Amino acid sequence: MLTVDFDRLGLRRGDRVLDLGCGAGRHAFEIARRGADVVALDRDDTELKGVAAILAAMLEAGDLADETSAGPLRGDALSLPFPDATFDRVVASEVLEHIRDDVGAMRELARVLKPGGSIAVTVPRFFPELVCWGLSSEYHEKPGGHVRIYRQSELTERLLRAGLVPYGAHHAHGLHTPYWWLKCAVGVDRDDVLPVRLYHRLLVWDISRRPLPTRLAERVLDPLVGKSTVVYLTRPEAVVGA
Repeated sequence: MLTVDFDRLGLRRGDRVLDLGCGAGRHAFEIARRGADVVALDRDDTELKGVAAILAAMLEAGDLADETSAGPLRGDALSLPFPDATFDRVVASEVLEHIRDDVGAMRELARVLKPGGSIAVTVPRFFPELVCWGLSSEYHEKPGGHVRIYRQSELTERLLRAGLVPYGAHHAHGLHTPYWWLKCAVGVDRDDVLPVRLYHRLLVWDISRRPLPTRLAERVLDPLVGKSTVVYLTRPEAVVGA
């Protein structure tokens, strides 16, 4: 399940890409499959071991070109272990809402992005997230949980101040918003509740089969209640003589 549209990001074969807060690796796998070199960075060693195992399996199965460089790395968003202007593309998906010093993280993202490069930043959308917070304190108060809710205008303004210029935006995962409202209403860990189980089956079916009915439903729901806001930005080229 991808949140980022890699065509909008401008991803090309041979690009060097940072997937910040890669989690289980969903974006890193697609980046590598498209022939770009990817660093999947996260703080969670368990997640990184899983990412490494799947990337190795993809290489062995021939899903990745032999020359593709893809691997996990443990690191901190507030002190990225890379020189300035290292990456052609950066993905930061569902990360900034977890970081108290989000402005510091944004500056680091801008620092490691090459001039002329592009970045996709995704965060939970304001209204669906506000409902989740209202239904359940457990949803956001657990360790490592969300520390803020962004309005799209606020997110864009902070990224502008970090030196990035937006060029596009959209919303994603409209089918997932009712699922999370339901989980927050009955208890975020109550996966045994029948409506939650049934809705989860629907989402698994959608992700694995991509059937036309759910694709059409999500196309309608995304602009209205899409779970994620996705913003695409670029780092301006240096001005000669400036």
